[in-house]
Amino acid sequence: MADRIIPPGSTIGILGGGQLGRMTAMAAERLGYKALSYSPEADAIAGQVAPHMQGAYDDKAALARFANQVDVITYEFENVPEATVAACEKHKPVRPGVRPIHFAQHRLREKAFFRQAGLATATYQAIRSLADVAGATAFPGILKTCTEGYDGKGQARVANKEQLAEAWDKLGRPESILEALVDFRCEVSAIVARSLTGEARCFPIGLNDHRDGILRTTTVPSGMPPAILAEAERLGVQLANSLELVGLVALEMFVTRDGRVLANEMAPRPHNSGHWTIDACATSQFEQLVRAICGLPLGAVDVLAPSRMENLIGDEADDWLRYVSDPTARLHLYGKARARPGRKMGHVTHVFTSDLLTRGGLPPGSASRT
Repeated sequence: MADRIIPPGSTIGILGGGQLGRMTAMAAERLGYKALSYSPEADAIAGQVAPHMQGAYDDKAALARFANQVDVITYEFENVPEATVAACEKHKPVRPGVRPIHFAQHRLREKAFFRQAGLATATYQAIRSLADVAGATAFPGILKTCTEGYDGKGQARVANKEQLAEAWDKLGRPESILEALVDFRCEVSAIVARSLTGEARCFPIGLNDHRDGILRTTTVPSGMPPAILAEAERLGVQLANSLELVGLVALEMFVTRDGRVLANEMAPRPHNSGHWTIDACATSQFEQLVRAICGLPLGAVDVLAPSRMENLIGDEADDWLRYVSDPTARLHLYGKARARPGRKMGHVTHVFTSDLLTRGGLPPGSASRT
């Protein structure tokens, strides 16, 4: 085990140059590590806080130069091509490796893996042909492209075969999945770290609120019944162990009105719903990722204070003065040059005093929906 530990002073390579890479580099620096990010963009925001290398994801020579400058490699989003990760693995350990993104970046493979791993899901059907459209029964449902859709993109709600045919045609007839709508009470997420030794540790379950396909808030404590929290944590740990990953995985889940917990989507990297951990948890998800991939002991996941994380979308970040004037608010701006509708420009975490729970409940927005 000792020879697999990557000590402080080493360099962590990050595939991707966005805000998750940026915050991972900042956490690495706190523990005495250096970071080097790699992405096709010349002006990657991760490069504002640590060195950045520009290169195409299919440039094997550039990837080799990148890998030879670092000691371990991770990725900040799951749509890094599998071939890119495989190319890097020839030079340095990539944690997690190819297997988690093989499933995470393709919705049909993801759902099949969930079921293979013992995680229940909503009813779904593959849509690959006009025959699949004609035979579809998962209505009402949501049609989603199998790849590259995120934050509500590449999706359409459909109520019947006619709407399905129209929506699939409008998307360009890509390989897709039709997921039956779930009568859910709320959405929650588990973020699980798994170490080189196979130890898995789950952060407290967050209660999520999505609008227009985009996560808007995550509240911890979630206010959910203990049995639901235990089941959500169990499924998150089961997923991490089934993937045999070293690093982080986030699992978004539906809690149904009849008390079931259904796996929805996973992401084998830090997740938007875990940003609250920076300000309100003993260990942030980004530090936990650094610990896991470097072979360090996993950090404690105790909640330090009730919190609600709110994404700042588009020009909402222009209201920064209000947040820095609010004693409960912890503002995080990502350094992006231009705001546009639907773009995550930052987040703010409201951290509440610990006596709030005894005075009458959870932070605003955390009450369970019924």
